[in-house]
Parts: sequence; C-alpha cells; structure tokens
Amino acid sequence: MNSKVKTGSELEVQNSEISEAERICMSRRNFLLTGTTAIVMSSMPGIAGAVKLAAKDYPAVKIASLKSLKTDQPLDFSYPPNNPVSSFFLVKLGEQAGGGIGHQKDIVAFSNMCSHMGGPLNGSYKAAHKAIGPCPLHLTTFDLTRHGMVISGHATEALPQAKLEIIRGNIYATGVTGLIYGQHDNLA
Repeated sequence: MNSKVKTGSELEVQNSEISEAERICMSRRNFLLTGTTAIVMSSMPGIAGAVKLAAKDYPAVKIASLKSLKTDQPLDFSYPPNNPVSSFFLVKLGEQAGGGIGHQKDIVAFSNMCSHMGGPLNGSYKAAHKAIGPCPLHLTTFDLTRHGMVISGHATEALPQAKLEIIRGNIYATGVTGLIYGQHDNLA
C-alpha cells in the first residue's frame, strides 16, 4: 500500500481546486433543490395572491370618534366600502390587544364572519373573555386580544382584522389583515 502524507500547502491547493470546481458547476443535490423549490413556489396560487393582497391600497374610512367608544360595547360597520358582504365590528376591550390602537392599545376591529365557513358572529361578543363566538355553524371561538386567533372550533385561520388609525380624535379603518371569508380579493 502506497500512502503519501500531504503537506499543508498541498492540502490548500487541493481545497482551492475543489472550491473553484464547486463554483463552476452545481451539484446534483443543489440542482434538484433549486429546481424543486422554483416549481413548488410557482405552482402555489396563494403566494401570488398574498403578495397582491398585501400590496393593495385600502381607503381610509371613518368608523367612530374615540370619545364615543364604550368598553365592551361592539360597534358594527362595513369595510371595505362598496363591499356589501364585508361586515366588521369595532370594540374597546379595556386591555391591551394585538393590533390595538389608543392609549391602552385596546381598540380593535374584526370581521363579523367566521373564517371557517362564514357563519355570522354578530352579537356573540363575550366581554368576560375578550372573545367572540361561538360561531353558530361549528362553534369556533376567537381571541380578540391575540389578533383574532382561534381559541377552539373548526376554523384554522384567525379572523380578518381591520387595521385602524386615530386621526384628530376619530378612528379610521385603513386596511385588512387576512382575507374576508368568501372573497378572492377584499377590494373586489
């Protein structure tokens, strides 16, 4: 058996040759990973839709004055405008909430339609738990302090949340996070 021990300079030359060869051609593994990722990403219609949805310009619509809000008393409104299906509610929770505005970050707005099958959630606000539901169709309940996250039930997505801003003492809806049930585009 003829074994030759390589010196440090010989190993450096060999390593530099390997790294240059790797730079010139792609390994089979990297080729398959890159190609598969490109195919999967291009075949997912939700990716393109989500990017389009995020880039939309929503109109600012006045909902209520800050002074008129009472803790734990929801106020229904329609948003985006010219969409007869979309029904939202605004509520001052009295405790900090994800996406909340105001001094206590406790004013939030969510869709009145369950994200599972569009069941009506109107009138099902539970002040003691800062939740809405259960949905009459499949009993889903949503946590309003955590961006409308599902507490229990069949829904797999949080409630769509309206983005809010306070301008000169008035509350404005300025966008929606998430897709309103039954819509392919919130502004269509």
